[in-house]
Amino acid sequence: MPAAFKPAYLIHGDDHGRIAQRRARLRALAEAASGAGGVELFEGERATPQAVADALNAMTFALGRRFVIVEGVERWKDKELDGLVSALAAIAPDTTVAFFAREEGRLKAPARLHEAVRNAGGDVAAEQTVKPWELPRWVAARARALGLELTPDAARALVAQVGDRQQRLERELEKLALDLGQGATVSAETVTELTAASAQLRAWALADALLAGDAAAATQTLVAMRAQGERLPGLVYWMSARVRQAHRVACALEQGAAQAQVRSSLKLPPAAADRLIADARRLGSARLRRAVCLIADLELASRGAAGASEETRALLAVRELASA
Repeated sequence: MPAAFKPAYLIHGDDHGRIAQRRARLRALAEAASGAGGVELFEGERATPQAVADALNAMTFALGRRFVIVEGVERWKDKELDGLVSALAAIAPDTTVAFFAREEGRLKAPARLHEAVRNAGGDVAAEQTVKPWELPRWVAARARALGLELTPDAARALVAQVGDRQQRLERELEKLALDLGQGATVSAETVTELTAASAQLRAWALADALLAGDAAAATQTLVAMRAQGERLPGLVYWMSARVRQAHRVACALEQGAAQAQVRSSLKLPPAAADRLIADARRLGSARLRRAVCLIADLELASRGAAGASEETRALLAVRELASA
């Protein structure tokens, strides 16, 4: 079924990445509906209110719907819009015009353009960046729009796992929707399992085996990952992050921090957080500090330091770390 287009759209806000996505999607839909010849672009110096007004008023012999895409309207002023407001009021029924404003500071789409788009029967949509502390709630809302129900822990875990870029978070939610299907309830453990890079997950498994003192499991994991082509510098990065995290936990506990306070600071699923806290408490800060130093030596070996091969050093370091 072909898409139903409104006469006018204004997409504005400070989330420039999301605005660029919407512009690209609209252009693709427009070219699919009317071909490249049915799309007119106004960018840079051409994107003036009067030039767009003249285009809307001009006769066209193109077949099908006509699309006019306008960039940079955040630079326009209300006093420049007389001709454009009139053109929008009389826009042809087979024409769609879309205005895009990448707002920043004082650069805003003029209020008069908002009003003119609405009066023409169009839509105005704001794409604003979300404050970091609002991201879990935003993630949960976006998940519901995709047919998923994220628990509060799952929403926080996704932000911790993926980062604060909204586009990346949306892509991960779309992948979860494809993997789990409509109506699924998503736990923090599921988020960790499905959204982390496979190499990162296996590196965490290696680090957890080291912290648990399981030299055999750690060695087996390292050999398997290297056989699959994983590069040592990448493994060392994630191992180091995990061991340093454990060291910070051990220091906090030894300084009298409550376990609940430490757990909330980790931004991990509850089961993973409890396991890390137990390992950190058992090993203590002194042993974990030595482990951090050993990983630093391993990182140096992975960058080509003189001496034994990085493969040999990695195996020796893993065995020493597991017994540290």
